[in-house]
Amino acid sequence: MVDDLGKEWVNHYGAEDISTPNIDALAESGVSFNNVYSMPQCTPTRVTLLTGQYPFRHGWVNHWDVPRWGGGAHFDETMNPSIGKEMKKAGYTTCIAGKWQIDDFRVEPDALTKNGFDEFCMWTGYESGIEASANRYQDPYIYTKEGSKTYKGAFGPDVFKDFIIDFIDHNKKKPLFIYFPMVLTHTPFVNTPTDSATDNLGKHKAMVKYTDRITGEIIQALEDAGIRDNTIVFWTTDNGTTGAITGRRNGVDVNGGKAKTIEPGISAPFIASWPGTIKPNRVSNALIDFTDFFPTFLDLAEAGPQKKLTGDDNSYKIDGHSFKDVLLNNNEESNRDWILGMGGGNNAALTQNGVENQYLFRDRVLRNKRFKLYINSKREPEKFFDLLEDAEESKNLLDSLNSEERKNNFNELYEVIATFPEKDNDPKYHPNPSQAWDVEVTEESQLWKK
Repeated sequence: MVDDLGKEWVNHYGAEDISTPNIDALAESGVSFNNVYSMPQCTPTRVTLLTGQYPFRHGWVNHWDVPRWGGGAHFDETMNPSIGKEMKKAGYTTCIAGKWQIDDFRVEPDALTKNGFDEFCMWTGYESGIEASANRYQDPYIYTKEGSKTYKGAFGPDVFKDFIIDFIDHNKKKPLFIYFPMVLTHTPFVNTPTDSATDNLGKHKAMVKYTDRITGEIIQALEDAGIRDNTIVFWTTDNGTTGAITGRRNGVDVNGGKAKTIEPGISAPFIASWPGTIKPNRVSNALIDFTDFFPTFLDLAEAGPQKKLTGDDNSYKIDGHSFKDVLLNNNEESNRDWILGMGGGNNAALTQNGVENQYLFRDRVLRNKRFKLYINSKREPEKFFDLLEDAEESKNLLDSLNSEERKNNFNELYEVIATFPEKDNDPKYHPNPSQAWDVEVTEESQLWKK
């Protein structure tokens, strides 16, 4: 899962300003999807993937940078479903490398182990009070079972990639589950070991090229281990490109949509490849969102496409739907009539009650294969677009529901809103002990204003 990269920077999806041969080859070896929704920003997307739940259910509606802001907040695996734990239960040896950022490893050195990962190699996130921890690229600050340290002279993405390749080589005879939330292509803009530039756009292009290079090296490692034909590879991104960057796609200039629920912010590139099992050179318009990865992983692992899991504290509802049949049986449709995107920004506050979302009901978007509906924080329809006729979302049709097709699609999407809880949950966790670096808890402790 690449960090902060929209379709306008993947050649297979029509990008004109970049070459991504390894990603393109991966797409040609399997199926690429057109209608896949992530959330618009880091934390909501990552927790959604981990839990199979929408942000309104798992509570991480807003971005919350735990190592930097603390306040006792963390991803609590005792109160939330966690895909690493479930894959471990299903008999898989598990590995994670890259970016986590929803626990502070100084406070919870066993956070990844508790989430089911046997091996890990992680950028710590920006830890308050430790300036070196800001580095994820040159001289990266990385956490492993040996603790946290600076890797002088190294390039972070190579450290993570080499760790994964070593894991593959040492565990190739076992069932493997590898989660690789990359640090690329998130800012800061940097030069890579293979390309350099003086401006941000040039550095961004270098980072995308390096992402493609690493993709190719991981696939080659599976080939070298002799397990490529017995491995399904998912390739996607967590949200759109930073708004500081514009790329050209299919003849149109596309501004980066990160943190927004416009299509460039949440319509993620997604590729699935399994040679000999998934039909190659296939394009799918099936509806999928990030809640669907959790039940699909379990389904593929023959752990069953569960809708409820028993947790330490309660029973967990899983919002996602397995799309195994789309992958393996060439089904044209998923088990969905709509997909959802919501969350982003720092619209949360640290209060005496912990991290609290500052909207009872966060704005969100729903879409089917053709139409997209924006809902505001008052649960009211705000915008309605025909994406097949208006891919740039320039013509709001709310006042032009003058055909049966438009009326019916609007009503079908709007009726879904009544099925959502009246209030979005706040993040669910048992608070960690207070730390010297925590954000101070006061009546004015309102991060969304800072």
